[in-house]
Amino acid sequence: METDQKITIKDIARLTGLSKGTVDRVLHNREGVSKKSYAKVMKVIQDLGYEPNLFASLLAHNKKRIIAVLLPACKEGEFWELAEPGLKKGAEAVRAFGIEVHRVGYDQYNLESFHKAEEEVLALNPSGVVLAPMFKDDSFIFVRRLQEKHIPYVYIDTKLECGEYLAYFGMPLYQSGYLCAAILTDAQEDVKEVAAVRVQRDKHWQSDPTIYRREGFIDYISKHFPSCKMRSVFIDPKKPEEIDGILEEFFDLHPGVRHIAMYNSRIYLVTPFLERHPERNYRVVGFDNLAANLSALKEGTVTALIAQRPDEQIHNAIGTLSDYIVFGKAPAKRDNFVSMDILTRYNEEYY
Repeated sequence: METDQKITIKDIARLTGLSKGTVDRVLHNREGVSKKSYAKVMKVIQDLGYEPNLFASLLAHNKKRIIAVLLPACKEGEFWELAEPGLKKGAEAVRAFGIEVHRVGYDQYNLESFHKAEEEVLALNPSGVVLAPMFKDDSFIFVRRLQEKHIPYVYIDTKLECGEYLAYFGMPLYQSGYLCAAILTDAQEDVKEVAAVRVQRDKHWQSDPTIYRREGFIDYISKHFPSCKMRSVFIDPKKPEEIDGILEEFFDLHPGVRHIAMYNSRIYLVTPFLERHPERNYRVVGFDNLAANLSALKEGTVTALIAQRPDEQIHNAIGTLSDYIVFGKAPAKRDNFVSMDILTRYNEEYY
C-alpha cells in the first residue's frame, strides 16, 4: 500500500487480522489490548512508513482530541507573551495527530477568575492539560479533579511539589532564587541590607509562584551574610501610578539598602525610581527577558537578569502530552529543568 494513500482503521484491521475495535483502542491508548495486538498494529504503521499525515488520516475517523492550556491572561510586554510563539508552534505540530490546542486565560490576581477558567477547561473534556499553577491551594484541588478524570497534565514555569503530574518544564525554582542572591551579592564583601520588591497578589495570598525561589534567595543570604537584614516592599502592578511613591518612602526609610532583587518578571516597574537615583548606585537583579527589562539592563539600570525561554517550555509540554495521548509514550524524565540564563548589558543583544 502506498504511504500517501489515505489509511483507515479498516485498512489497519485488515492488515493485522484484528478487529476495528481493537485497532481503535490501540490508536487511542485505551485499556483492554494485549501486548501482541498492540505490537501488530504498530508494526503495520511502521511498515507503511510512519508520517504525521498518516496518523492524521487515521485519527480523522475518530473523536477530536483537545489539549487545554491554562495560563494567566497577558497584555503586550508581559511575561506570558513570551510563551505565545511556543504555544502556536506546539499547536501546529500536534494538529497532524488530530489534536487541537485551546488556551484558557484568567486573571492571576483574581481567584474567582481562576475558578471560572478551571470549569472552562473541564468543559472542553480535554485529553491533556498544560498549566502553570498560580493559586496553590486551589491548583491542588484542580489537579486532583484532573487525576480523578484520568486526564494527564504537565506543569510549566512552576510546579506543585506533589500530585501525579506527567512532566514539568521550567527552572529549578529554589536554585533560581539561590542563583539570584549569588549574582546580587557577587564580589560584595559586606552586604548589610537587601531589599526584595514584591508584588501584591490576590486577596487570599494564594497566588505566589515565586515562593520556592524566595526560599532559595533567603537561604543564600542567610548562609553567606548571616547579619544581613532582609527587607520587603510590596507594589501593585495594577496601580502603577502609586509605585514610585511607595518606593521613595521605603528607600528613604531604609537608606542603607544598596542591593535590590525582584523574584518575578516585573523589575521594569522599579526602573523609573532607579533612573531618578543614579547616585545611590543600586545593584539590581531580576528575572526574564521582557523588552522593558532588557532596555533597563542595556542602560545599566538593572545589573543582571535570569532568563528561561518560556516558549520552549510550553512547546515541549504540548509535545510531551501529544506523545502520551497518541502513542502512550511517557517522557524520559519527569522533571525537565531548563537552563538559567544570566544576561548582562554585555550579552543581552545576543540572546
